[in-house]
Amino acid sequence: MEESRRTGVQIPSGPPTTLTEYCPAKTRNVFTKDFYPAFGISHLRDKSLSRAKAFGRLDLTKPLGLRQFERFFGITSREGPEAWKSKYKSVQNLLDHLSRFGKSESSKEVYLNQLRRLCEWLKLDPDQLANLPKHKIEESIQKFVDQTAGLNRSRAYVNSMIKRFRTFFHANNKIPKLHAYSIPPRYRKRPEYIPTISEVRAMAAAAESLRNRALILAAWSSGVRVSTLCALDYGDIAKDLNAGCASVQIPVYPDMKRRLPDACKGNIPYYTFICREAVEALRMYLQDRSEKYGPLSSESPLFHAEWTLWKRKERSDKRLGRRTVAKVIRRAAKLASISQWTCITPHTLRKAFESVLRNPTVDGGRMDKGTQEFLFGHILSGSQDAYYDKDKIDFHRKEYEKLNFFDTPITQSVEKVIGSDVLEKYLGEGWLFIAQLDNGQIVVRRTHPA
Repeated sequence: MEESRRTGVQIPSGPPTTLTEYCPAKTRNVFTKDFYPAFGISHLRDKSLSRAKAFGRLDLTKPLGLRQFERFFGITSREGPEAWKSKYKSVQNLLDHLSRFGKSESSKEVYLNQLRRLCEWLKLDPDQLANLPKHKIEESIQKFVDQTAGLNRSRAYVNSMIKRFRTFFHANNKIPKLHAYSIPPRYRKRPEYIPTISEVRAMAAAAESLRNRALILAAWSSGVRVSTLCALDYGDIAKDLNAGCASVQIPVYPDMKRRLPDACKGNIPYYTFICREAVEALRMYLQDRSEKYGPLSSESPLFHAEWTLWKRKERSDKRLGRRTVAKVIRRAAKLASISQWTCITPHTLRKAFESVLRNPTVDGGRMDKGTQEFLFGHILSGSQDAYYDKDKIDFHRKEYEKLNFFDTPITQSVEKVIGSDVLEKYLGEGWLFIAQLDNGQIVVRRTHPA
């Protein structure tokens, strides 16, 4: 056994036989390199900490350096003509393959990180791995993923590893036969809890700041993914907010990936809205923020970070992170006395918004399924998406404003039996056709706020 100079962790000599041996256990006094691979930063705060550096070592004013997988594969840049160029031919084949399907930096990071772990475990470079005989590839990868599954990883995660390894070998003209894991229906490794409307409102009321309250209401009433929420700028919503719109448009577009790689999933542009209460909470938060830190520019992040290691004048220009959003939501759920608060995440708020889309609207009707899918950021099935009119913002705003963001019905309905000769008149007044009786008379209904 050897001792690492950096961490003091005992490292076995010779090739690893298990993943537990490859990834030594972390202790309270040791923060091993897989947590902060680029810097090897200790998690214990240095008492002589400089305010300009996180944990005394990371300069917050400078861009982050190359990540571990980038250095491992000889990638020297993420921008410019040399962006995403690897010194290994097999890795470059993979990157070229991924670029034909999209330019998501997040996907490249996931693929290359998992490939790096496999190469380090086998003690081979990627070109050597790609040139192994087919039976050796199958044997090595199957053993690697089986041991990963043995570390209590979810079956879906293990299958995603197999899929990415297949892609790597497919890009290098090899198709190994790998056995995926069976996933039962409704299988979830991590439990989740979708809060009800009243519970979301309780979370917003329990939020510990104006920012957190606006954040929870905006995440819930828009249904956007957490990366999209973090990537929003003030300029994205300023026009509707300053115009006094009851529901403010939230645009999602591919250029947001320049701010966060996951901001626009699948490069699918769409837009949604936030409800009246979220608009008021957002307006109060932005007003308070402007008084504290000065006026906002169109490029200011909509939700800013409050990390005290930033100087006060810098905080308003620093973007909120996904992990902070998750902590804010769980903390609010705990303060709201929700018993399953540990199972509430930003994604469960997105699912709570989906429930609102499917519930009856304030006029007693139901939102069209195509409109639901569009406001949720999904592609419509088959050829429907090509024919769906996505440009009618006013139509979608009116449909959105019919959604019921309250637990109890806030409308009442009146039904009448009328003659068929006056049906057209009633339809013009907003009544809905319900049924025709055997005697030829018509049942109509009109719904209005209670």
